[in-house]
Amino acid sequence: QVQLVESGGNSVQSGGSLTLSCVVSGSSHRNYCLAWFRQAPGKGRDRVAAIDVDGSTTYLDSVKVRFTISQDSRKRTLLLQMDNLKPEDTAMYYCAAGPGGDGWLLRQGNERDFTCWGQGTQVTVSS
Repeated sequence: QVQLVESGGNSVQSGGSLTLSCVVSGSSHRNYCLAWFRQAPGKGRDRVAAIDVDGSTTYLDSVKVRFTISQDSRKRTLLLQMDNLKPEDTAMYYCAAGPGGDGWLLRQGNERDFTCWGQGTQVTVSS
């Protein structure tokens, strides 16, 4: 079990940038696949980006080339660099963790497969 605490959400104008952070604590933190999800008002929770134990990554098509997911060398902080933000990126962003290492969660895992969640951080992009 890991604990996740997000920060970095803010209000920005279209075209701006933000970096979200998620502090990961717990004894087995290196064994988890980590991901960023987002949920806009009235919509479901979508997986934005994920990173597995070996550093492999996946992205939602609509954020490819604009967003970058990464971890620090100790795997204690998960980051999401978001550039060229658009109004449709407006959502609550959540950090999530699930059992990793074999690639399955990275390739196919959805909301129900990630077992640990943070409280979320709000991103608002105005046009």
